[in-house]
Amino acid sequence: MKFLLSAILFSFLTSGCTKQAPMMNEPVTDQAINPSKGTGNFTYLALGDSYTIGESVKQAESFPYQLQGLLKAQNITVANPKIIAVTGWTTNELQAAIKSENVNGTFSFVTLLIGVNNQYRGYPLSTYKKEFSELLQTAIAYAGGNKTRVFVVSIPDWGVTPFGKNSGRSTQTISSEIDSFNAANQEITLAAGVSYTNITPASRNATTDLSLVADDGLHPSAKMYAEWATALSTKVSAVLK
Repeated sequence: MKFLLSAILFSFLTSGCTKQAPMMNEPVTDQAINPSKGTGNFTYLALGDSYTIGESVKQAESFPYQLQGLLKAQNITVANPKIIAVTGWTTNELQAAIKSENVNGTFSFVTLLIGVNNQYRGYPLSTYKKEFSELLQTAIAYAGGNKTRVFVVSIPDWGVTPFGKNSGRSTQTISSEIDSFNAANQEITLAAGVSYTNITPASRNATTDLSLVADDGLHPSAKMYAEWATALSTKVSAVLK
């Protein structure tokens, strides 16, 4: 019975609730990295998993699109995000998808949020460190080698959600493992000279505030994504202005 429950939970977090990312393929050129201020569109590449596509919320409520909106309010025009993300992806699956997408050119800025499914599936932290490091270098390359235009976001704590509390796993263990993965990605990010936004402590407010959780009981709501977008907008606008 325990085996069956685990299988159901795994399917839900990964492929069972998969929603394909909006794989837009607008042409991107090297000139897009530094458009004339106030005239052209900036471009944005978002790399990740369900937290990037906004599983269980409307596309406009995902953090990349809310970030786009906040920047627009500051008179910074950003084209619709190019998103490479699917619910359930681990670091190696994101790597494979990036290769298959064969995206050419560079972007004005890039966000990277990945790792929750490595933790969920019990993959080694050492493997995560290696693959995250490689993904970070890929993100930097897509930003034209400009490290100041790459923004890493920490992994939220899914253990505090209703799904996490009913998963049959120890919420303390989940939190501890999430902290270990975040300690690793933060160290790698800062060592590379890249911006790091820690949204994990705020994600734990979902313990008492269910308005931060989407209807599926697992993923963030539009309200929580708004908090992430707000935290990022100040940093992104500072390098684009």
